[in-house]
Amino acid sequence: MATETGPRLDVDAGGINSAALVAAFVGLQAVAFAAAYTAGRPTWYAYFMIGSTAVTAYALDGSSFVVASATLGSVLVVALGLPLFMFVARQTPSLVVEKALDPGVHRVLYLGVYGPLLAALLSLAFGVPLAHLLAEGFRGQPLVESLVDLPLVVPHSVAGILILFGFGKGGAFPNVSVLGSMIGMVLAMAFVAAPYAVNATREAFEAIDNRLEYASRIHGANRWETFRRVTGPLAARGMITGGVLAWARAVSEFGAVAVVAYSVEFFYPFEGGDVTAQHAPVFVYNTYLQGGLEESGAVAFLLLAVSAVIFLIVRYLTDDNTMGGVP
Repeated sequence: MATETGPRLDVDAGGINSAALVAAFVGLQAVAFAAAYTAGRPTWYAYFMIGSTAVTAYALDGSSFVVASATLGSVLVVALGLPLFMFVARQTPSLVVEKALDPGVHRVLYLGVYGPLLAALLSLAFGVPLAHLLAEGFRGQPLVESLVDLPLVVPHSVAGILILFGFGKGGAFPNVSVLGSMIGMVLAMAFVAAPYAVNATREAFEAIDNRLEYASRIHGANRWETFRRVTGPLAARGMITGGVLAWARAVSEFGAVAVVAYSVEFFYPFEGGDVTAQHAPVFVYNTYLQGGLEESGAVAFLLLAVSAVIFLIVRYLTDDNTMGGVP
């Protein structure tokens, strides 16, 4: 059957190095954005990004399908990337440094990493067993799946209200203080983040060949040993991915946290005692209301930088080479 062909540039070990090609493309985009931003015409860069992607796709493949896919996909990339580029370019360095040296911002950034980490660990601790059960299947599973995915469609502020009804005064644990407490913040974050941990881990369990578990059982291992030696290690990548997604979701949570724990008291090790601070998104919003776009942007820039560094570290630690090829 005839296939559509066109000029094609093969990228392999004997031709152009793929890493060099990517670096050249990224460098070209950086130069183009800098030029458009300096000229005060960021729209020019949007057109350039779309056009250069189409030209690159044509040079590398040549088929109309690939060119169309790359061009249409680049529109979404521009919609996602251009605001980020503009955000970074419009920061005032002196203000960013000022906020970076502010002890109050330090507490916010610490809480913005520490609180979501607790929520992610809580989601994994109880989400991994549930994910394993969902991967195996059981009666009534659709109902449980619906409950797990419910936080994905619940408005954020409603999620906070649900937490207060479920665990606040008159709720399941009347002796536990939820409103305005660290426990309440973690519960609110875990409520919205747990689906990511469960679903990513479940997909990892479902990808495991059942014959491996069967072979383990045939050789005398019980279900606990099979999970510890076979299923668990094979699903480790999915667990880590789920934990990272849950952490990222908790970092960005605003509505539920603002309802349940607007300001919380927590132990801050760098000062050796308890301090009071707000979750980072709540603090950024308050800074925007009180100090305007520029000040809130500086704090948001610091939060974005810290989150990006942690994300890159986790990605590096979960790389195939680092994990020894764990699937």
